Amino acid sequence: MAKFIDLSHVIENGMITYPGLPGPKIADHLSREGSKQHYVDGTTFQIGKIEMVANTGTYIDAPFHRYQEGKDLSQLDLAAVANLDGLVFHAPPNSRKIYPDVFNGRDVKGKAVLIHTAWDRHWGTELYFKDHPYLTRESAEYLKSRGSALVGIDSLNIDDNTDGTRPAHTILLGDGIPIVEHMCNLDDLPHNGFKLFAVPAPVKGMGSFPVRAFAIIE
Repeated sequence: MAKFIDLSHVIENGMITYPGLPGPKIADHLSREGSKQHYVDGTTFQIGKIEMVANTGTYIDAPFHRYQEGKDLSQLDLAAVANLDGLVFHAPPNSRKIYPDVFNGRDVKGKAVLIHTAWDRHWGTELYFKDHPYLTRESAEYLKSRGSALVGIDSLNIDDNTDGTRPAHTILLGDGIPIVEHMCNLDDLPHNGFKLFAVPAPVKGMGSFPVRAFAIIE
């Protein structure tokens, strides 16, 4: 039987995904108590509302996030974010910079490349925001040149967040390769032999949005 592995953090009221960005505000638009006047006795509904920035929880970046002329969320092909053959690569422990040698020359063409750094263990703490692992420019160039379909990472940012040029975003999104950040549970995946899904809502005019990223292991 197929096994499902959830690779997404839960979105909760007030949680902080990235320093400087506000946490989501989750509340009732229509509460169960308030809905009673609309329905017969014993029948209630809740209609929720959420106010949040797009970069909340585990989210995907489409090319539009970096490039005005790039595809936005509504223009992403489903084939680019669903049912992708996946590969996991394990970054060296306690290293910040992830170099191309981590990919061990494996064939990444057309694959979802997921980079396990184990940084998700710090999720929900101040440590998560400091000195996170990231891809070097050389690694981003490597994945672009080898034809990766999607790149994901389980840390704060695929780039060094002190580097204003954001080379990994620039290189990958410039080549139409979506990026998924703030993933989790990548250590539960095999090196290969699974399918990845990271599908956002098709919002026009936006380049980032939360996803329910998950893997299916046959």
